[in-house]
Parts: sequence; C-alpha cells; structure tokens
Amino acid sequence: MSFEIFLQTIVNGLLTGSIYSLVAIGLTLIYGVMIILNFAHGEFLMLGMYLAFWIFTLAGIDPYLTIPIVAVLIFALGALIQSGLVQRVLDAHPLNQIILLLGVSTLLIGLVQFFWTAEPRVIRVPYETEVFTIGTMRFSIPRTVAFFAAMFLSLSLYVFLQRTRTGSAIRAVSQSRVGALLMGINDKAIYRLTFGIGTAVTAIGGVLLTPNYRMIPTVGQPFATTAFVVVVLGTMGNFIGAFVGGLIIGVVEAFAGFFFGGDVKIVASMLVFILILLFKPAGLFGGKKGI
Repeated sequence: MSFEIFLQTIVNGLLTGSIYSLVAIGLTLIYGVMIILNFAHGEFLMLGMYLAFWIFTLAGIDPYLTIPIVAVLIFALGALIQSGLVQRVLDAHPLNQIILLLGVSTLLIGLVQFFWTAEPRVIRVPYETEVFTIGTMRFSIPRTVAFFAAMFLSLSLYVFLQRTRTGSAIRAVSQSRVGALLMGINDKAIYRLTFGIGTAVTAIGGVLLTPNYRMIPTVGQPFATTAFVVVVLGTMGNFIGAFVGGLIIGVVEAFAGFFFGGDVKIVASMLVFILILLFKPAGLFGGKKGI
C-alpha cells in the first residue's frame, strides 16, 4: 500500500464513518436517557431514505433539501411511538422492551413492503458520481456533503445538549430520573423529545445516504448492527464515544474492504465488537455516560 492509497483509504473510512457516528448518536441518545435499546433503530434510517425518495420522485426536490421535512415527520413518528408504545414498557422487564421494539421493526418493514413493495429503488441525481480532487486525493461529492452535514448535525446536537435549558433537562434525566422529577422536570416529555430527536437524527443519516445507496425495506438493518457496535465501542450512553467510535469503525471497514474485499467489512466490525467485549467491556471511555 502506497502512502497515497493509505491516505485515500483513511479519507474513505472517515466519510463513511461520519454516517455511522450520526446513526450511533441517535441510538446512544435514546439509551443514555431512557436506558432502552431501540431495536427498531435501523428502520427509521430506512424510512428517512424512502421519504426522501418519494419527495424527490413526486415533487422533484433534491434529497438533501428534503432533510427538514423528513426530520419533522420522523420526529413526530418517533415521539408518537414513544408515547404510545415505548412509554408503557419503560419499567417492564428488558425482554418485554426488546420484544416490543423488534415488533415495531417488523411492523415498519412490513408496512413499507405492503405500500411500496420490496423492489429496490434509487435516487438519480446529476452529481451522484461526481468527484473532485485535492492533490492526489479524490473525494466523492455526495459522500463529502454527507460527511460535512453529519459533522455539522453532530456538533449542533452536542451544543444543544450542553448549552440550552432543554438540553440540560435531557442530561438531568439521563443522570437521575428521580432527581430530575424533584427539580420539576417532566420526564415523560423529555422521553418523547429524546426518542423523537434520536429517530430524526437517524432518518437524516438515511437521507444523506440516498445518492449512493439502493433502498430496500431492510436497508437499515446493517447500519443498525454497526451502530450497536459503535455504541459499545464508544461506551453505552456516551455522546462523544458514539461520535469517535463511528469514525473508527468507518476507517476499520475501509481498510478491511481494501485488503480483503467489500464483503469482509461487516466481519471486521464484528471482530472489533468481540475484541472490545474481551478486553474493554466498558468501552473506550471507561463506562462513563456522557449525554
């Protein structure tokens, strides 16, 4: 491997890893506040892709410009699912939570197949194969846009959590539900807001993928699997950990794909997952929640 190829592989990994970071942030945000694993997480990414596709197909709006519409719609759906279903099992046995969210996952996939069939769909835009070069480095325009959009959104969400009154309330509930209640914080409203934000962020990740990925009803599942690996890598419930972990997994997969082929990428992620559980079970950030 030459030095130029080495750098190009790192760049490719970071471009992909930014999406992993965004999806993992949505997952870790929900877990960090509600202590529940969203096993339907990948389906919200899939819904974001399909919504962008239909808005583009019916109204001719560029997929990137559909982000505000998709974010609002998925936020509303996420908040509705949380208040109508998830809220009822928050204090139940974890197995009940898992079964419920797996049921939501199956339902969403089934509804998409029923209304839109399982036929693969793509969004064709003029810039989908465009690249620009800096020296010897080549950058795909859609993936570069996705990278900077994911970075901006991740930073904005972090500032929201750290610098706003509502963000402080979310962090308070994540640290102590009882303490937050004593301070007059409405925990149910915070749960709805958090679940809505987590799903909306994930759906935006799906929109950012649309110029490069075919969409099928199960397209979100590999990303959800990777997001779980990222969350464990960066420590469950840790915002910064999810962000850094996503970039690391993106680079790992890029090198695995270069040396062993694209089909080995998911194997590399699983190998990282196993090694983490063996040698660093609390994650890279030492088990510290950091919402």
